[in-house]
Amino acid sequence: MRVFLETERLILRPFTEHDADNLFELESDPEVMRFIDGGGPTPREVIERDLLADGRWAAVDKATGEFWPEYIDGAEHGDVEYELLSANWAASIQAR
Repeated sequence: MRVFLETERLILRPFTEHDADNLFELESDPEVMRFIDGGGPTPREVIERDLLADGRWAAVDKATGEFWPEYIDGAEHGDVEYELLSANWAASIQAR
């Protein structure tokens, strides 16, 4: 696994083909997607064809191995956006 950044709690790394199931779960969650595109799920074939290869990064909780996708898209928009499984929203807020 190629690590891009490591913090006390997280490892950031490029997506791999092994992230397809996690991304499909994330991109199928209407609570997450309502902030991205109004609530629609992303088809699995789009995830496998486009999202895994477009320069995005995954954040993995070091203690649990839990997947927290972290989308970094500096080239197109010059900013950072991220999506978290709705089950992790409270943990993310508490970590601040």
